Amino acid sequence: MTDDTERRTQTTQLYERLRTSILTLELLPGQSLAERGLETRFEASRTPVRAALVRLEAEGLVRRDGRSFAVAPIDLGEIGQLAEYREAVETAAVRLAVQRASDDDLDALADELTSMAEANAAGDSMRAGDSVQAGGDFHSRLAQLAGNPFFSTAVASSLRRLERTRWLEASSADSREHARDEHLRILAAVRARDADLAAALIAEHIRGTHERLREALSSDEWRRAHAVP
Repeated sequence: MTDDTERRTQTTQLYERLRTSILTLELLPGQSLAERGLETRFEASRTPVRAALVRLEAEGLVRRDGRSFAVAPIDLGEIGQLAEYREAVETAAVRLAVQRASDDDLDALADELTSMAEANAAGDSMRAGDSVQAGGDFHSRLAQLAGNPFFSTAVASSLRRLERTRWLEASSADSREHARDEHLRILAAVRARDADLAAALIAEHIRGTHERLREALSSDEWRRAHAVP
């Protein structure tokens, strides 16, 4: 393995470990991420550490703190703006998906959602990380079925920015089940080729998810437990 390949591999591994630690709140909002401390903690050299931090900064998970970095705070204002943006983009995308998606594509998506619901009913509970991935895949797939790559890029980017808060919501089994039920209703409307209903359901889903998350993040109990100012 060449030095460049080894550095790229180390950067990817370090990025994934840091990202998971931030998403699961092992590393808390505002926590310092000194490069030398990370080098020691993860037994990595400075170049991969810096590259991983820059990549996480681009995703909004870390920010510059003087000459160092820190875990980015959970910004309720940004979360609200992203909810508005998602509603505008995803309602437009689902209307196009109603017109353009093939029956085979919609059947495949329905099979995936049904399989997840059956697994959950059988007691094979989905982990938070898997639920976040599955939920993101559903929204991304719908956007792709609109047949316009700008929609799918916008949805993927928004979900990436929201991933930490989506992990928080998915930590509840009730929330995971609620999201799956709403996804099934949205897909049923698309398969029925009812653009108005599909758009209304996806808007309701995004608003409801945001409101539940906003209430949870605004609670004094949550903020004290996670050292959020």
